Amino acid sequence: MTENHSSHTSSSQSADFEADTIDFGYRDVPRNEKKPLVRQVFESVAGKYDVMNDAMSLGIHRVWKRIFVTMLSPQPGHKLLDLAGGTGDITFGWLRRGGGHAVLSDINEAMLEVGRKRAIKAGLIGSMDVCVADAEALPFPDASMDRVSMAFGLRNCTDKNAVLREVQRVLKPGGRFFCLEFSKVDVAALSTIYDAWSFQVLPRMGQMIAGDAESYQYLAESIRMFPDQETLAGMMRDAGMERVTYQNLSGGIVAIHSGWRL
Repeated sequence: MTENHSSHTSSSQSADFEADTIDFGYRDVPRNEKKPLVRQVFESVAGKYDVMNDAMSLGIHRVWKRIFVTMLSPQPGHKLLDLAGGTGDITFGWLRRGGGHAVLSDINEAMLEVGRKRAIKAGLIGSMDVCVADAEALPFPDASMDRVSMAFGLRNCTDKNAVLREVQRVLKPGGRFFCLEFSKVDVAALSTIYDAWSFQVLPRMGQMIAGDAESYQYLAESIRMFPDQETLAGMMRDAGMERVTYQNLSGGIVAIHSGWRL
């Protein structure tokens, strides 16, 4: 099943601009309806998002994010734009590791409000800005960021190619983009277990913890519809990024992609 969806995804990415409809999980919806639908999902889950992340990944998302923040290589003179930063995990990791000023951005105000409260509680709010922003049309000047990060956000965007072009635009020459996202499992034995976990356990868990099975069904489906590792690497190159690489974690359940603006 996973293989079919990933091949569908690869071809659908090339038709990104022509199509009047776009995937919302396994459903096709009019392109202009995806953003409001995704917003609804994250407004629904915002309050329980961090608890659900721990439950859904058995805590492993914390390890993935630690590796991701280490790869960002936080330095005091560097500015980070954290796209789809939601409740702030990557921004906080960057600041705690000694990174320079950070911009926590997300299209969803409910998620950002959780992030803002967490930042105040952690005493980090003075080192960062919080900004409601659509990753497809960023309100930042050209060549203004040293690092751009996006963790578990790109798959929810309607026009992924537009996001990647915007990332390339706001990066300084010598700046680097990092994307942590669910990807294509490359271990056959793991694939069957992972499918069962995603489609049988996660929606039930969502119902029990967050009172919302439907949103978690969408999240499981959105993972399967996302471009595989090589397809995403190609999309990053098409957006103008260079020295594009990726690293699989947990057998390809997630991958970290990186590209430079040179």
